[in-house]
Amino acid sequence: MHITTRLLVLTLSSSAFAQSPAPDPSCASETKPAYCSAVRGVRAEGWPAQSRSEVMARNGMVVTSQPLAAQAGLQILQRGGNAIDAAVATAATLSVVEPMMVGVAGDLFAMVYIAKENKVYVLNASGTAPSGANLARFEKLGYRADPKNWGPMSGMPGGGILPVTVPGTVWGWQALLDRFGKLPMKDVLERSAQYAEEGFVVSQRIASDWTLPNALPLKACCTERDPESVRVWLPNGRAPAAGEIFRNADYARTLRLLQRDGAKAFYEGEIARAIVAKSTALGGTMTAADLANYRGEWVEPARSAYRGHELLELPPPSQGWAANLMLNILETCMPRWIPGQTLASLGPTNPLYWHVLIEAKKLAYADLYRFNADPNFSKMPLDRLLSRHHAALQCSRFDVKRASATAAPGKADLRGDTVVLSTADKDGNVVSWVNSSFDAFGSGITVPGYGFTLHNRGTLFSLDPHSPNVIAPGKRPYNTLSAGLLMRDGKPTMTVTLMGGDMQAQGHAQLLVDVLDLGANAQAAADIARFRHAQIPNVVSLERPLYDLVGEQLTSMGHSLRPVTGAPVGGVQVIRIAPAPGGGYLFSGASDFRKDGQAAGW
Repeated sequence: MHITTRLLVLTLSSSAFAQSPAPDPSCASETKPAYCSAVRGVRAEGWPAQSRSEVMARNGMVVTSQPLAAQAGLQILQRGGNAIDAAVATAATLSVVEPMMVGVAGDLFAMVYIAKENKVYVLNASGTAPSGANLARFEKLGYRADPKNWGPMSGMPGGGILPVTVPGTVWGWQALLDRFGKLPMKDVLERSAQYAEEGFVVSQRIASDWTLPNALPLKACCTERDPESVRVWLPNGRAPAAGEIFRNADYARTLRLLQRDGAKAFYEGEIARAIVAKSTALGGTMTAADLANYRGEWVEPARSAYRGHELLELPPPSQGWAANLMLNILETCMPRWIPGQTLASLGPTNPLYWHVLIEAKKLAYADLYRFNADPNFSKMPLDRLLSRHHAALQCSRFDVKRASATAAPGKADLRGDTVVLSTADKDGNVVSWVNSSFDAFGSGITVPGYGFTLHNRGTLFSLDPHSPNVIAPGKRPYNTLSAGLLMRDGKPTMTVTLMGGDMQAQGHAQLLVDVLDLGANAQAAADIARFRHAQIPNVVSLERPLYDLVGEQLTSMGHSLRPVTGAPVGGVQVIRIAPAPGGGYLFSGASDFRKDGQAAGW
């Protein structure tokens, strides 16, 4: 059946998604097809394991985790929009085609380089706790800090209305377009609204990720799904399968209102009233004033030097600055840890190479867990922590033969479902962007009539009264979202984006080591196997081929390991930027094969 015919069937159907021919069974299923036993082919040039070439273009580029979204952003560039317009269009489309990852009721951070000013701007449009969200209220409800979770996040519930914070995404969209964009909100959101109305074809990875969480706590032992979420996200009682068309008329309504009235519709209009009504009905404390008074912040990036470059990362409450810490430790301590060797001379087949990276990560995240919080509520010694002197103090905490402990074993592991994207335009403007609802489908609570879930980022607050990250009204929680820019001589050379909970900062560092130490191109760097270390409970996840290569030796050194498939190590979506001969720019894009993404240029 042709796509146009299927869309006609969809329009006439009362269900949210239309049935299509079933795709081949997954290689993970019991009835796996015969091709699952085949071996992978080999490239004709370059690194044999590289999944594809970098995508190269001169006029502009968009890279993200879903092809329809990348193309939506590229179309904006082709119609005269700039990198900022394209980023908002891409993110809006992602909120339709990856609804479990992101939506209008989530967090947004963006790092924007404006070429004509030769200046980087950093936006923090993350959520703030509602006016009634305080420690006393949570204690009255029976929630306490968990002694088994010694990190910055302790005791908060994971789902339902209690961890919902005031969303920042739409404020961020409007602020970015007002300050830097060339096109109005109406034009920028058009493609996303069309996909919500007409439907899109669900891909294999998105179908796999389409897991609706329990959201409504009924009593201490039990939870259930929000009926509105079930109606919107599980039409006909199930999630859409790969190859089916999913539409969300309620969300199309939301996007059309934003096209007409901008952010005001979300924070003061009928959408705001619907959010407050849903929150109040479930026992939440969000008020109309909380929404109307929401403001994001323009902040300064965290900065550090590495291998002749400057790395700009998000400052607190983002965890992004842990990438600066990790690279500072590597560059400062490597000559002392293993004299006469570099990361490049050790190489990624050597267990010692991975031991060094894992231990540097532990040291960086120890500071992250101790200090990271909203700097408007807690003084952050960021300059001291990012100094080379502080890095040098960490060198003695390394044992070349043995893995270190992070603390008493606990049970926390920072998860997260996130989108990242990178855009660049012919004028040299560059955007590094991260956007999220935190968990899959956020809180699991859908706003009736508007087709989006509320995020649950407040889960990352602490209920420990002595923690700098303790919950308080108007405060932003510890945030895993990270986005960066790699600079040289004051100009961007690469965006740095990789989604996935606490993987993000450690993944940024691994990506940059691949590029700056190992000499990988951006696509090869995205494809190289990665690790993910959980500070609590001090477990290292290694992608299966890497586990098979070095797992035995790292285990003998005392590392607690587990082999994983690609999902836990996130997905890279980056653009490299270089001057083009004769003027202008050359863009090289890389999209991680672990996701469904695409680097789209022209």
